[in-house]
Amino acid sequence: MGRQRNPVRTLWFACVVAALGGFLFGFDMAVVSGILPLVAKQFSLSAFQQGWFVSSALVGCIGGVAASGELGDRYGRRRVLLLAAVLFLVSALGCGLLPTFPSIVVARILGGVGVGIASSMVPLYISEIAPANIRGRMVTYYQLAVTLGILVAYLSNAFLVQAMSSSMELSGWIGVWFREEVWRGMFIVGALPALVFLLGLLGIPESPRWLLQKGHTAAGAALLARFVGETEATADLASRRQQGQRKSSYRDLFSPQLRKPLLLGLLLPFFSQFCGINAIIYYGPSILSDAGVSLSNSLQSQIIFGVANLAFTLIAVWKVDQLGRRPLYLAGTAAAALSLTAVGACMYTENTQGLLLLLSVVIFLASFAFSIGPLKFVVASEIFPSDIRGRAIALSIMVMWVADTVIGQLTPVLLESIGAGFTFWFFAFWCVFAFIVVYRLLPETKGKSLEEIEDGWLERNV
Repeated sequence: MGRQRNPVRTLWFACVVAALGGFLFGFDMAVVSGILPLVAKQFSLSAFQQGWFVSSALVGCIGGVAASGELGDRYGRRRVLLLAAVLFLVSALGCGLLPTFPSIVVARILGGVGVGIASSMVPLYISEIAPANIRGRMVTYYQLAVTLGILVAYLSNAFLVQAMSSSMELSGWIGVWFREEVWRGMFIVGALPALVFLLGLLGIPESPRWLLQKGHTAAGAALLARFVGETEATADLASRRQQGQRKSSYRDLFSPQLRKPLLLGLLLPFFSQFCGINAIIYYGPSILSDAGVSLSNSLQSQIIFGVANLAFTLIAVWKVDQLGRRPLYLAGTAAAALSLTAVGACMYTENTQGLLLLLSVVIFLASFAFSIGPLKFVVASEIFPSDIRGRAIALSIMVMWVADTVIGQLTPVLLESIGAGFTFWFFAFWCVFAFIVVYRLLPETKGKSLEEIEDGWLERNV
């Protein structure tokens, strides 16, 4: 019995440790929401400097994800994740301890690089160690960890703000970090999960499929058997031998056989941003306020949205390997389009006091959380050939970050120029487009090994 349990423990321990990268991703991107007003006040930041404080991490993200694919394919998934963990730790401590605004921005950029690396390497690593029958669920744990990180950041910020106003005596550096300049404490809290992530990575192995790709056949085969079982490992190795050792480049992604996976890998992360999730998150507190929900402050409203996002992501974890990727995505995009249409109608008719607006927002959050949000990572981690998978996923996630930047700049422009109603109808259009693309291009991949999925693309007449 002990010999049977150990591989299972190894698999889930590796998955949980890797998913901590998603937790840090969510925490790092969300914690700044409570920090920005305090930093702006302390350093007397202009509007431009406030924007740079927030977006500097995004600059690092784009750089990190751009480098992660090549680094991951060349040096291994685990080593690159170790680099991300170090960057998370340095960033959290640097932002909390450095004295000047420019130095804090540099630390923010380093943290962004870590986020960019984690956003591509974590789902890739998990997909390469997971058995076929639970791969979707395991990769979805990454998105669950992201939502948990966001929620913990909101809770941590709210708790520290409450503690700041308490009568408890704090002196020395502790008093500075958690009372006088509480925003430093908000950053420093992130050092704890970063340290756990770093130590955990020291205890997990390299991706077996990367070892096989690099010619370490004996070690890769033994490790693959530990993770997925002897039967699946034997079948995967036989399929790999039939394929032979291929050396692919970015140019091969544009070949006829890989045209569909390339389109899916680029469009799904694009849709995840253009569906309007950031408009709901950024403007959610005001939407709730207009709907008549009494909230004492914006941090409490963020917690409500964070809980909803986390709760509905559990549906994807529960059903992605049972129902499949394709049905969940189609159901989610259809529900998102309808709910966004209803939100737009409420805004257009100024019917913002009734239950319809609040219900529509919650339905949209649910739809995103169980489909559009997590499935972009699941699909991207499955559909590309093994010898270029790291670089291809990096390209896919790069699209997500660029689209995130574009939509962040575009949303306030749309709200001002065409109004809230037409803005949400604009987002609904992209959900309809996402439904059509997935209906036409995405085959079901549940229960298939990565090698079987790769063979399927190469055998299709495109």
